[in-house]
Amino acid sequence: MSIDVYLNFNGNCRDAVLYYAKVFGQPEPKIMAFGDVPADPNYPMPDEAKNMVMHSRLEISGSRVMFSDVFPGMKFIEGNNVSLSLVLDNEDELRSYFQQLSDGGTVGMELQETFWSKCYGQLQDKFGIHWQFNLGDGGF
Repeated sequence: MSIDVYLNFNGNCRDAVLYYAKVFGQPEPKIMAFGDVPADPNYPMPDEAKNMVMHSRLEISGSRVMFSDVFPGMKFIEGNNVSLSLVLDNEDELRSYFQQLSDGGTVGMELQETFWSKCYGQLQDKFGIHWQFNLGDGGF
């Protein structure tokens, strides 16, 4: 089990992740853009989103730090652009933590299958902490 930091940016994520890789002496990271994901005809991808970063990550001093731009139209609040990402291999345990932390909080995305995970979801707990839940690391 790990709890990782997830940083969100307002369109400048690519610059940020490349900068942090250089600062911390890491190789150039893989970067997945929103335009790289499987297309869904029910939700066409806006042109301005296609080159924005959907996901990247660095290993910094033994910790996994993940990065993403916020999708166009989503609210970006500097200072609230950090979440904790709980990455587990046990789905029952993941669902239990999600259920407990959602009590008194606000679910942003119910646990569901995505193209990168069998079970993924997001919530803000009753103390205002943003959480992401991911079954497995998605191979990225």
